[in-house]
Amino acid sequence: MVEQLVNSQRTSKHEFPKSGRKNEFVLGADIGGTNLRLALADMAGTIRARWSASTVGILSAPRVVDLIREGTDVLLQQTSTPRDALRAAAAGAPGITDVDRGIVIATSYLMGWRDIPLRTLLETALGIPVSIDNDVNLAALGEHHAGGARGIDNFVFIAIGTGVGAGIMVNGELMRGTTWTAGEIGYMLVPGASETPTERGQPGALETLVGGEGIRTQWQERWTEHSTALPQKISATEIFDGALKGDILACEILQRAARTLSYAIYNLSLTLNCPLFVLGGSVGLHPAFGEATQTFLQARNTRIQPNLVRSTLGSEAQLAGAISLAIQTATASDPVTQR
Repeated sequence: MVEQLVNSQRTSKHEFPKSGRKNEFVLGADIGGTNLRLALADMAGTIRARWSASTVGILSAPRVVDLIREGTDVLLQQTSTPRDALRAAAAGAPGITDVDRGIVIATSYLMGWRDIPLRTLLETALGIPVSIDNDVNLAALGEHHAGGARGIDNFVFIAIGTGVGAGIMVNGELMRGTTWTAGEIGYMLVPGASETPTERGQPGALETLVGGEGIRTQWQERWTEHSTALPQKISATEIFDGALKGDILACEILQRAARTLSYAIYNLSLTLNCPLFVLGGSVGLHPAFGEATQTFLQARNTRIQPNLVRSTLGSEAQLAGAISLAIQTATASDPVTQR
């Protein structure tokens, strides 16, 4: 659990910042195309309460902000926490995010947001300082503070779920790029991918071969009654399960996805010269996917052999990162810690 992981790392050099005040709390939010998750944590990073709600079919940013406000009220009531004890919040959105201005420039096709002033909307709704970032960046931050990359200042977190994204940590700092698109590797051109220009917010070339939706599409396009005993409508992880059981078509699709992902990781390792890649997301965490990708990487037989590991936080990585960012936000505005 995140609580245990957070507590276990307090003595490391990557411990959460201290505010110098007790009985104060922060809010972490993970905004997804299917679910919204909130966590109320103390200033040491220990989660005190959680809340979640479905976002399926909700495309309105103000409606999502309303849900966050409603969930915050529930968390404060559940923990008997006075509102003035809530110091700051941080939220992750699935898309390109201008951290400085607090604007979500574009989200995935699951939500379709464009140029949403999310920080202003949340600060107005909650009445506290708020920071926002791309959800994969927050997952990388979570892994850095309390997960598989703890103590490692140079690594890449790759989230593979419906789509594909990366959080890049360089010298202990997130690399976001001049236009906030660093880590948007789902748009990377790789062998076998379409070279047709992609509209903003639509699936990218790498995603069509490696992302969960792309893998599912490949399966449906190649499926016949004679090619596999598995059903036509199954998820990427179910396809990988079939590969572990020896299904030929499932094995072919797994191998193609793993080979393609190994291209991306190999090229990133050459560019960034980082020693570690952490796989996360519902698809990226499947053991068959990681093992097959590692096999292709090892076959390169060069001195560039990045270490590939699975996320230790799993689906909790985004919330752990949001809590970390919220604590940083609270600390930055705390006059006690600035003395």
